[in-house]
Amino acid sequence: MNYRGILSASALALLVAWASAGASYAQSISQALTAAYDHAPDLQSALLSAKASAEGIVQAKSGLLPNIGATISGSQGTSLVGGNWNASSSLSTGLSYSQTIFDNNRTAAQVEAARAAAEVAEYQIRYTEQNVLLQVVQAYMAVLSGRELLALRQENVTFFQAQLQSAQDRLDVGEGTRIDVAQAQARLAQGQAAQQAALGDLQNSEASFQRLVGQRPQGLSTGHAYANLLPRSIDAAIAEAEIGHPAILLSKASIRAAQAGSDAAQAGYFGATAGVTGQVGTSWTGPSGNPARDGISASLGFQINIPIYSGGRMGSAVRQANLNQIKSEVDAMSAYDQIREAVISAWTGIQSADAQISAAQAAVSSSNTVLDGVIQERDLGAATTLDVLNAQADLTSAREALINASNGKIIATFSLLSAMGRLTAHDLGLAVEIKTAVPYTQAVEDVWQELRTVVE
Repeated sequence: MNYRGILSASALALLVAWASAGASYAQSISQALTAAYDHAPDLQSALLSAKASAEGIVQAKSGLLPNIGATISGSQGTSLVGGNWNASSSLSTGLSYSQTIFDNNRTAAQVEAARAAAEVAEYQIRYTEQNVLLQVVQAYMAVLSGRELLALRQENVTFFQAQLQSAQDRLDVGEGTRIDVAQAQARLAQGQAAQQAALGDLQNSEASFQRLVGQRPQGLSTGHAYANLLPRSIDAAIAEAEIGHPAILLSKASIRAAQAGSDAAQAGYFGATAGVTGQVGTSWTGPSGNPARDGISASLGFQINIPIYSGGRMGSAVRQANLNQIKSEVDAMSAYDQIREAVISAWTGIQSADAQISAAQAAVSSSNTVLDGVIQERDLGAATTLDVLNAQADLTSAREALINASNGKIIATFSLLSAMGRLTAHDLGLAVEIKTAVPYTQAVEDVWQELRTVVE
């Protein structure tokens, strides 16, 4: 009974220490996900990329919009003629206007491609968001299981210390052997090494957690209500993933962008373009022995360009755009296959974890019974210290399996949400401002904003 008391005291000490460390701040999975959503650099980078992509819409629209400019120039000169110095000066101002009025719908195709690219970037935010949140869950559970495993390894060390002391005591009174003592010493050394390894793994997991969340892990728990988001069947999960997963939506937008790019390349290769130009200006010339002169000039012109031969450049661009379109469709099929695979893998992972939990619980219960029986037999001389050490090893293995299976089920649950496309701040109900570039895109599509700014 002495070693049992030592084990209980050791476990209680660890629990009290961890409870004290997390008493000031408890961190649920939801809180960790919320903090990571606001902190994650990868998510912020994806948002900036989406905003930058939205600027492509404005640049594409400019193809059929006017270019208006103003110029002003002047000069001051002097000359020596016949022994007389003559001064002259001039000043001119003007406005220029140019606009493409027809380009065989090339600009329209480029605008559609730019909008599709902005949509791709928006879905990339959601895809990045899912990856970040799943990494947070994995890091969260790695810390939690790491702490549980470290406590288990500490209990092992305490148990082996008690067995070593017991073996030494029996040797001292002539009831044991040196082999029993040596075996207990060896197991104690192994237990201490395993404890140190568990401590190192935990420290690495805590570093990963802090990198992703921006905070040190404290007061962690496995409680969450997100399993309610899971469907009742694997077919329903696959169907939902094929409709709403960011990777699927991203692939569809990529196909539209590639199709529009192909249309734009063909329009540039086969179609004529037409544009108009206009200028108006004033000029003033100062005296150089003559009266000052000023005047107004204006011009209006047009230009039609018909492509005949471009050295193969335009034909190559069309072929390249067509190949990119085919590639986008192949990538989309691959995305569908990968998502279905991820859903099936996560679904079977949950089922497997349930079976492993049941088996591990039964193993822990039976191993506890076996260990108690072997200890009693050892005390009666019917078993050896090695038998006790082996029974403890079996119990430790069963408890480790239970820890890993329980935490594995939680990871599989969130992996299924990710595979379905539902591991997002919106679906999880996180108290955050959703990161999206849609408002920015809507704002920058106002192509006349630049002109109004100049006028104002």
